Amino acid sequence: MMNYKNIVIVLVILFSLVVKGQEKDSNLPEGNEAFKEKNYSGAETNYRISASKFPKNANSYYNLGNTIYSINQPAEAKFAYENAIKNATTRAQKHKAFHNLGNVLMKGKNYQGAVEIYKQALINDPSDEETRYNFALAKKMLKDNPPPKDDKKDDKKNDKEKDEKKEQDKKDKDDKKDGDKDKKDDKDKDKKDEGKDKNENGKPKPQDGQISKQRIQNLLDAVNNDEKKVQEKVNAQKLKGKPMETDKDW
Repeated sequence: MMNYKNIVIVLVILFSLVVKGQEKDSNLPEGNEAFKEKNYSGAETNYRISASKFPKNANSYYNLGNTIYSINQPAEAKFAYENAIKNATTRAQKHKAFHNLGNVLMKGKNYQGAVEIYKQALINDPSDEETRYNFALAKKMLKDNPPPKDDKKDDKKNDKEKDEKKEQDKKDKDDKKDGDKDKKDDKDKDKKDEGKDKNENGKPKPQDGQISKQRIQNLLDAVNNDEKKVQEKVNAQKLKGKPMETDKDW
């Protein structure tokens, strides 16, 4: 059984957990008071402490972002707003964080990014006229100041096109060689045929084991005639309305 000493230890642990669970965030309201008084240094300190103690509280990150933005540190503010968006639990929180993040990107002249962020802000609150105005302004600025082309991508594209052209040139060269070889073979064959016996039509006589063109034509004619006879027989049976019978059983 558990002795008295162990019982006391367990009770102390449980009590500390309850106290920790009920701990209030005093730094957040203190930061808010400092921000109202434009004491941005004090506000930033309190918001950072609040965020470290309660990392899931989106308000701490959002207010921290506003404070840092006020002292002209957009890169730090961007990180704070992104954490606010990550931990936001309501559409209103997301809308505000997205809106202010869009302002940070606009200040950095990242108009393309700002357009996308303002769009997310409007998704969470389509009725906000200020966000709608900023969204339209970001699109106009992006149109007037398109992002520069990626030279590296262009270089890669040009290199790829050059490689493809080299490959095609090599293929064409190989095809030309093959064609010249075929022509040479034909010429050599013609020279050989000139020394062979000619028949009465002036054409080389077929060698042993070869079938003449005339013989091949005769065979084709015979096959065609047989096929014609079979077809006539099929048509005749169809006219009589009788099914065709096979000559042999399978």
